[in-house]
Amino acid sequence: MLVDALTFLVSLVVLLFAAQHFTKAAERVGHWMGLSPFVVGVFIVGIGTSLPESISAILAVHAGASEIVGGNVMGANISNLLLITGIAALLSRPEVKLGSRYIMIDMHYLLGAFFLFAVVAHDGSITWVEGLFGLLAYGVYSVYLIRNGGDEFKEVHAGPKARKPAPARDLVILLIAAVAIFFGADRTVASITHLAEAANISPALIALTVLSLGTTLPELAVNVSAIRSGRSEMAVGNVLGSCVFNSLMVPSIASFVGPVHVPDALLTFSLPVMLGAGLFFYLLTNDKRISHWEGWLFVILYALFIVQLTFA
Repeated sequence: MLVDALTFLVSLVVLLFAAQHFTKAAERVGHWMGLSPFVVGVFIVGIGTSLPESISAILAVHAGASEIVGGNVMGANISNLLLITGIAALLSRPEVKLGSRYIMIDMHYLLGAFFLFAVVAHDGSITWVEGLFGLLAYGVYSVYLIRNGGDEFKEVHAGPKARKPAPARDLVILLIAAVAIFFGADRTVASITHLAEAANISPALIALTVLSLGTTLPELAVNVSAIRSGRSEMAVGNVLGSCVFNSLMVPSIASFVGPVHVPDALLTFSLPVMLGAGLFFYLLTNDKRISHWEGWLFVILYALFIVQLTFA
């Protein structure tokens, strides 16, 4: 059990280290493409920081531990919306302000993605047919981001400018980091399965708490860096993008490897908490700002969630 615990820690560190480099390189590629900071956060950085969840999901289904997928998706979304956003609001000076005119469309996609996930998971199983709807929804969202994502950026930076050459170094980093993420995720899933068997607990519970918190560390690192450099919009965009990607793409991709089993324990508690966190996030950001006091509330709610899981 000690060996599995050490394997889990080492593989998680490799996973997070690779994800961090992948995300930074992806961010630079997004800027080269001419996307606005908010869309870079939603689309480029959001996908990059969600790679640990994606690869872990595929390998979990392949290893016959598909219950890890639902736990990781719900846990990562709850951690993103409550903990990561809360910390971002507490660290931001001044408070987080969301000036993008597109943000409400992204908020609607967030709620829609959560609703779609709830619909396909309500019976305890996600099949490849249901996964197709998630892929279709994310495809529409991607087209919207690509077609509209550069408009605001171009308006602010008007004037003819020659496009720089493609960042070849960053593309190489993306490839190497993706390979490292795969191997890190593979060992992470294997060690979780062994730990669950040794401790006689559900792998879904480990995925809901330890794994989901670990795989959201890239979002936390990116958000802290963005806030310190005065880019709070990118931080919130990262949270939005990660949650939409987690809800639509992670279970959908995994369902093509095999049916994704969602335990009843997740459906009766964690799923309603995730839906409530999404609605709460939507309501509090309607005024396009997140205050420090609201940040404290987000963190307290996440702490309550973890306490309920631990002592229930």
